[in-house]
Amino acid sequence: MNMELPALKNEILKCTKCELARTRNHVIFGEGNTNAKVMIIGEAPGRDEDMLGRPFVGRSGQLLDKILEACGFNREEHVFISNIVKCRPPGNRVPTTKEAEVCMPWLQKQIDLIDPEILILLGATALKYMAGPDHRITREHGQWLQVNSRWTMPVYHPAAVLRDPSLKRDTWEDYKKIVFKYRELVNPEH
Repeated sequence: MNMELPALKNEILKCTKCELARTRNHVIFGEGNTNAKVMIIGEAPGRDEDMLGRPFVGRSGQLLDKILEACGFNREEHVFISNIVKCRPPGNRVPTTKEAEVCMPWLQKQIDLIDPEILILLGATALKYMAGPDHRITREHGQWLQVNSRWTMPVYHPAAVLRDPSLKRDTWEDYKKIVFKYRELVNPEH
């Protein structure tokens, strides 16, 4: 494990830089392999995540785990999962620009320390804050971008797929591209 990550985690767990600190139950640092070659970035913790203190444990997380399994990935070995903001916005609303701006340096430090080869951006909010406000998930899902000099794939958020099952085919095609890139960059035997 990268020895700077525990110190960063301790710092993040004590954060009170925005209003979300007043309504949260847990700060969600993220989880997975701290040397992962794939880092997944979502929007924000939801109710289940805030209660349990782990990222992507509700219905969206269950779908994400199934997708990862279909790709031959798992949280322990292949991926690290984090979010744009570390605390649940009330009512699961989209994080405000101010909330995201407060948390983005934490996320950037996580990315720098974990040093993944591939970033997967789950949904519009992750795409907006990682790649820029002019990017659109409906237009750019499944297309490789360079973000911070890393191969970056925007995909539909699992919650969107749960709401609209017609997105399943596109989502599967997008993840197949991720597996091919993983084979190219990390492990040809995967």
